[in-house]
Amino acid sequence: MAYSKGKYAKAISDRSGQEYPYTEMVKEWNGSLVHISEFEAKHPQLDPPHVKADPEALRNARNARTETAVPRLLPLNAFSATNTSAVVVVNEPLHGRSTNDIVRFREVIPQFGISDVNTSTGFTITTVDDNNYKFTSANTATGTNTFGGGSASAGPVTVEN
Repeated sequence: MAYSKGKYAKAISDRSGQEYPYTEMVKEWNGSLVHISEFEAKHPQLDPPHVKADPEALRNARNARTETAVPRLLPLNAFSATNTSAVVVVNEPLHGRSTNDIVRFREVIPQFGISDVNTSTGFTITTVDDNNYKFTSANTATGTNTFGGGSASAGPVTVEN
């Protein structure tokens, strides 16, 4: 169907009710026929962007693993013994150990009569404070001093790989 150009036609504005030339009329977003001077564009808030839901799951998720206990390197000469005593005090900063834990020492340089420090069965310890604990050796010390060397470590009796 063919339409005329409407160069002589008049139209009534849906907004103001006034008569305007038909060729100067435009249609708004809501379907109203209004004059060009009355035209209002659609407000952007009337068309909010599509927002997807927040993701809740992780792809390839795994359970948290439990770290195995490993030997910790001790400070230089971390062992101290008193003359004629079998009690050895170990300095391990922030050790986090409890009384009755079993600790095995590795690569300790034995001195002053305490020769069983590197035993494979370990020792039952008694905590002194956050940085020190003590154990009883099978030998008694022949001097009062610190010993142990620079590569001594303390850890569990068995080490898992």
